[in-house]
Amino acid sequence: MKVLIVDDQTLIRDGLVTICERLADVEVAGAAGDGEEALRLVEEHQPDVVLMDLRMPRMDGIEATRRIREQHPHVHVVVLTTFSDEESVTAALGAGAIGYLTKDAGRDDIRRALEAASRGQALLDPAVHARIVQIAQQQAAGSSDGALPDGLTVREAEVLAHIARGLSNHEIATALYLSEATVKTHINRIFAKTQSRDRAQAVAYAHQHGLT
Repeated sequence: MKVLIVDDQTLIRDGLVTICERLADVEVAGAAGDGEEALRLVEEHQPDVVLMDLRMPRMDGIEATRRIREQHPHVHVVVLTTFSDEESVTAALGAGAIGYLTKDAGRDDIRRALEAASRGQALLDPAVHARIVQIAQQQAAGSSDGALPDGLTVREAEVLAHIARGLSNHEIATALYLSEATVKTHINRIFAKTQSRDRAQAVAYAHQHGLT
């Protein structure tokens, strides 16, 4: 199994290379420090599996995963990151990742995820799996009892509540462990769904519907 390691932190990247080199039947095809380098090395080495970090400069792991799956559909991606929040998980899986581990995973966890990915099988960290179940339950509850108006998602309601508290985009991103770009996307969707022209109208909407 040829594996490509992608992580912007040299210490972690080198550690993962060492771990994977000690796994039976695993060949480390290369190591990259960002998504752009990962794309180049995938093209050059044609690995079976890419072990992908998410938050990286130049090109993050989400975009890199999407492009790898589009350009090299035979290459599978396993995410290995410190983040297990809803936005990170859904974005990674939506981009085409087949596995998702957090960085407290041990060597055996990494081995199982790589072996599963090489067979085209999904393997998720237990905490991530639990989070996906929780998201599904929240969405089902919201759709069944009508708690969230105008089609707002649970995450959008959380962002709206923070807007109503006067938080900036940066402060919201920090509070919810999201990127500022993701927060801006949520806010644009909130404005569209609530027919708000600005934050002031969104705040008024939040108070009117008890979303503060």
